[in-house]
Amino acid sequence: MQLFYTPDINPSLPQYFLSEEESKHAVRVLRLVVGDEVTLIDGKGGLYKAEIKDAHPKRTILQINSVTAEFNKRNHYLHIAIAPTKNLDRVEWFLEKATEIGIDEISLIICQRSERKEAKAERLDKIITSAIKQSIKAYHPVLNPAINLNQFLKQPFNGQKFIAHCADGEKVSLAQSIEKNGRYLILIGPEGDFTPAEVDSALQNGYKAITLGESRLRTETAALEACFEANFLNR
Repeated sequence: MQLFYTPDINPSLPQYFLSEEESKHAVRVLRLVVGDEVTLIDGKGGLYKAEIKDAHPKRTILQINSVTAEFNKRNHYLHIAIAPTKNLDRVEWFLEKATEIGIDEISLIICQRSERKEAKAERLDKIITSAIKQSIKAYHPVLNPAINLNQFLKQPFNGQKFIAHCADGEKVSLAQSIEKNGRYLILIGPEGDFTPAEVDSALQNGYKAITLGESRLRTETAALEACFEANFLNR
């Protein structure tokens, strides 16, 4: 299956013109020709079956043959807020794998113990785009720009809110707390974990403390574990 990400596609129109970059990839790299069938995803739930009508390396013309709305729409909404790691490759790995498993929104949070205070959103978003194409996801996860944790905690969220941390104190597992088919926001801290003050602030803002098991996990591993559990519990 040859799949293209086309966020600007109009489902009411019978034809679509691939961008110059995608046209070049289709014609010069994939060697697609007139009559070949391709699949398009718009990142908003639409999956399109199309046929090449003009295999031009700068402006390939596609005929839309069918449209499927809400393709593989999941029964829950998952938002993970993660502190960027010092080695950004680890966050990139998390974004790729979480997108393949299933996630709706990612926020980058800057905490007191964060070793990295910024991240290039454009590069990270491209990794997400590549992952939805790889896993044939019709929904493109939202990637929010980095924000200070204290500001983030004040933002409204309609759903269950959790904070995963390693400090002592009363904690429950996601399996004990999650309400199926719901909306979830899970906080994952930096390599040095959240500070006690940050944990207290989260609890005061309606977050529930959770554990992700007995092992001490890396930031990106903890985030992926939370992503997997939320999806597994809603299977």
